[in-house]
Amino acid sequence: MDERLIPFDEKMQKTMNNLGEEFGGIRAGRANPHVLDRLRVDYYGTPTAIQQVANVNVPEPRMIQIQPWEPSMVREIEKAILTSDLGINPTNDGKVIRLIFPELTEERRKELAKDVKKKGENAKVAIRNIRRDANDSFKKLSRNSDISEDEIKELEDGAQKMTDKYIAEVDKAVESKTKEILTV
Repeated sequence: MDERLIPFDEKMQKTMNNLGEEFGGIRAGRANPHVLDRLRVDYYGTPTAIQQVANVNVPEPRMIQIQPWEPSMVREIEKAILTSDLGINPTNDGKVIRLIFPELTEERRKELAKDVKKKGENAKVAIRNIRRDANDSFKKLSRNSDISEDEIKELEDGAQKMTDKYIAEVDKAVESKTKEILTV
């Protein structure tokens, strides 16, 4: 790969990583501790990830158990979960917080599948924008230096091949996440 394409390849890879993180936050009927990744609790004045102040595990397929290292954090964690968009009410016994994930209804599954497709489309748009930026930078190169039109064409072809590869990856990721959500 031409070294002038590498920064754009890295940006496209970051887009894929971001999409993977977004998909990790979408729950598919099974308990997945990654749904807590975005949540922050106030730990002595500092917004901190739940995983950094508590032990998070999945004892059953539809339950997440959160055991704070300090009993005083139970209230903070519970508050963070209630104010989030998880849509789950935590239960606690003073020491441990449990999140019970209900079975998803057919309607909710379809909503989540639409959301997955939308996130996939957004990722594709981001990848195409990166390709456009790459092509613009190649055109600037041709104006500012003695690079040949053939080299510009090769760079543009390389950017297009990269774009096609990442778009196919997005499609595959969307398909597999949709299948996971719609599987009862």
